[in-house]
Amino acid sequence: MLGHHYTHSFLETAVASLNAGCNLELSYGTRNNVFTHIPKALAMGNITLQMLRDRVRPLFYTRMRLGEFDPPAMNPYSDLDLSVVQSPEHLSLSLEAAVKSFVLLKNTQGTLPLRAQDLLGKRLVVVGPFADNPRVLFGDYAPVPEPQYIYTPRRGLETLPANVTFAAGCHDPRCHWYSRVEVVAAAGAADVVVVCLGTGIDVETEAKDRRDLSLPGHQLDLLQDVVQ
Repeated sequence: MLGHHYTHSFLETAVASLNAGCNLELSYGTRNNVFTHIPKALAMGNITLQMLRDRVRPLFYTRMRLGEFDPPAMNPYSDLDLSVVQSPEHLSLSLEAAVKSFVLLKNTQGTLPLRAQDLLGKRLVVVGPFADNPRVLFGDYAPVPEPQYIYTPRRGLETLPANVTFAAGCHDPRCHWYSRVEVVAAAGAADVVVVCLGTGIDVETEAKDRRDLSLPGHQLDLLQDVVQ
């Protein structure tokens, strides 16, 4: 509210938030937070102790239901270690989620699905700024990615029985600099081309509004060159 000029101070924000029913803050940091002004608001009579208790109660009720205050022996997650990371069960679930989340807008001339047996010995090229860059594959508020656990499109396609090559064309999603020669040469020698385009948090995220929905930079040029 302060950032949008609805209020003019953290104290005023604390009072307005509590009166509106808010009980959780996405804070600015550890030093100067809105919630640290609640005691002053209470002392000044802007809020009541009963109101404060009413706001806090559901938070602790939820934390209790989640087991945050249970002894470690009662928490099944206490027994987990790094052996579960990339376990066969989790890889299988990730594959299932990926398959079920695909949206195919066009399938001209029955090109899809690409079957592994049909790619045997074929030349497959992966192009675009999202083809082999683990950093740009995650959205806003994602955990810090560990590259060793990430399968980029290139890394995933390299498991197929095809001759897989790669040409980024752009170093990042902004695609201010574009290597047309690199992309055209790679696409022209391929039987199948997989183009990986998009925006990513470099282009759009919280506090980064866009004027239009066009592909950033030269990404559209990249796509048109591959199609041509």
